[in-house]
Amino acid sequence: MKTLDRRLTSPWGRSAAAALAGALPVLAFPGPALWWWAWFALVPWILLARTAPGGRRAAYDGWCGGFGFVLAMHHWLLPNLHVFTFVIAALLGALWVPWGWLVRRLLGGEPSAGRVAAALVVLPSGWLLAELVRSWQGLGGPWGMLGASQWQVAPALRLASVGGVWLLSFLVAAVNVAVAVLVAVRRARVPALAGLVATAAATSAAWVWSPRPDADGERVAIAVVQPGVVAGADSAGRRFDREERLTRRLADRGPELIVWGESSVGFDLDDRPDLARRLAALSRETGADILVNVDARRSDKPGIYKSSVRVGPQGPTGDRYDKMRLVPFGEYVPARSLLGWATSVGKAAGEDRRRGTEQVVMDVGDGLRIGPMVCFESAFPDMSRRLAADGAEVLLAQSSTSTFQHTWAPEQHASLAALRAAETGRPMVHATLTGVSTVYDANGARIGSWLGTGTSTSRVYEVPLAHGTTPYVRYGDWVVHGALLVLAAWAAGEGVREVRLRRSGRARPGPPSRTAHGSPARPGH
Repeated sequence: MKTLDRRLTSPWGRSAAAALAGALPVLAFPGPALWWWAWFALVPWILLARTAPGGRRAAYDGWCGGFGFVLAMHHWLLPNLHVFTFVIAALLGALWVPWGWLVRRLLGGEPSAGRVAAALVVLPSGWLLAELVRSWQGLGGPWGMLGASQWQVAPALRLASVGGVWLLSFLVAAVNVAVAVLVAVRRARVPALAGLVATAAATSAAWVWSPRPDADGERVAIAVVQPGVVAGADSAGRRFDREERLTRRLADRGPELIVWGESSVGFDLDDRPDLARRLAALSRETGADILVNVDARRSDKPGIYKSSVRVGPQGPTGDRYDKMRLVPFGEYVPARSLLGWATSVGKAAGEDRRRGTEQVVMDVGDGLRIGPMVCFESAFPDMSRRLAADGAEVLLAQSSTSTFQHTWAPEQHASLAALRAAETGRPMVHATLTGVSTVYDANGARIGSWLGTGTSTSRVYEVPLAHGTTPYVRYGDWVVHGALLVLAAWAAGEGVREVRLRRSGRARPGPPSRTAHGSPARPGH
């Protein structure tokens, strides 16, 4: 124990311990997918920050823990970005500096019951602030939000329909704070237990009273085509050939829509009318529209786009969605004039992709309305929420994680679709080139089995449709707004308290001043 204490008093030892503590929550996400671990995973980090010798050290504990969290969550980027992965983790880790400082401010020493009660609300709000800033697309987007670890827990998915993944992150962080208090602050166990009871009550209330999607029994047959890994010379042409063969197998299966993955077509269809004719023939043969994803330089405007394109029996229908939110370094390099060197140390984008300007809802077949997204756009709650509000009956994500085969990335990505489905009350299809492909119903429950990363096939899913509007679609990110109000109110209260302390300090008579002829203790000497 003394050895551990000595290591924690060493700046380097303490920093390493904070980074390790920050990395622990990743075990709650796929691949390990130990969802229950999320409810305790922050406790070591909290206990470390609360014992920091000062506010500056606590802030540094927050930074080191954030570094460990980001690096562990995105460790599968190392083979592609190499040393730049550590740079990104260090930059994003700074977002937890205020959180580390807040932990010590509210829980340091022997906190009163009032401080603990405040911590149960303020600290989860501080965690949400870090997630909010990190969710900006330019900083990598909301990949690995704490609440996303609960993607397979039915009560949590019901809560997501009320307040989105933000509500889950808030509650998971609050429970971690309560557990840390129970472990370390005996005199304040009552408010900690009250926080746990309140969380359980909120979960139960949401389970009972939150509206469920209105399912009228109507189903739509949607097919997913997953070609698997196709590498080497002329991979775009050979992939198209394989997708064509797999699609042809669906001719007698009666799909109403066929979905190909991201970058499933590597040529602009206006430049390659032969490919457009082959797709139209497939649509006639299967009796279904085909949603492909074109990753190519466009002939009608400059630049490379990733676009969801709907093809019918007569060819491209004109429905097109251009990807709006691009993957930093994977599809563009932020501030390329400053960070362009990343292309020399890893596999960062050599040329920036171009962005679309608006989301699109497409009408398919017998009045079915679909809302397409591309790749990691499925990580953004606001995008699926907007599509649902605009009338989409089925959400779609076309993805490709082929670069990260045999890592945790494909399963992490597929799990996000469960949250987007539950938040919006709309079923969601996640179709990829190389797995994991999957489908979820309007409650976030999985339909059928995953198509794993070793699978090359086509499969039809019977997807139940649902109607109605979830509270999250109707009211949006109210949890985030509430968290920001909590932080503002707490900061204002601390400011008022500080002013009062200073005023009361001036009002009290100070100690007698020392002079050349005497001292307070011995007048005249």
